[in-house]
Amino acid sequence: MADLTPILSSGYNVGMFNPSSDDVRRFFCETFRKQQANEIMTPIETMASDWIRHHPEYHEVLADVDTALARDYSVDGAQANPFLHLSMHLSIDEQISIDQPRGIRDAATSLTLKLDDAHAAQHEIMECLGEMIWNAQRNGTPPDGDAYIEAVKRRIRQ
Repeated sequence: MADLTPILSSGYNVGMFNPSSDDVRRFFCETFRKQQANEIMTPIETMASDWIRHHPEYHEVLADVDTALARDYSVDGAQANPFLHLSMHLSIDEQISIDQPRGIRDAATSLTLKLDDAHAAQHEIMECLGEMIWNAQRNGTPPDGDAYIEAVKRRIRQ
């Protein structure tokens, strides 16, 4: 799975390999602020702002950094975590750009062509990514990139 650390600019208080959830939340809130103010953004902020545009349901949360930092998005809660969701979009973008795990670029392209919608394809891929991570955590094993690619390919064949 792609590491989100490199995507966060050095203007944020981010550990080299372990950004905190607050760091990630600040990154997306600041990106949204810059987007709304038409300010210049870093390349990764531009990528994030594209996904933010696709998710207007998150704009209210992104507009208030203090609330964003305080809100609990535990698994037991009924509310989806917008920061996890947006981070997964960026992770998938990075995976596709470097074709890691090998085959994700072709699988993503095929799924996008099948669905005729890049955003919908990303959501399908996101389900597969989440399943891979869940299985790795449940089994105490490294993420299985081959199983991940195969899961995406199954979505293409459906």
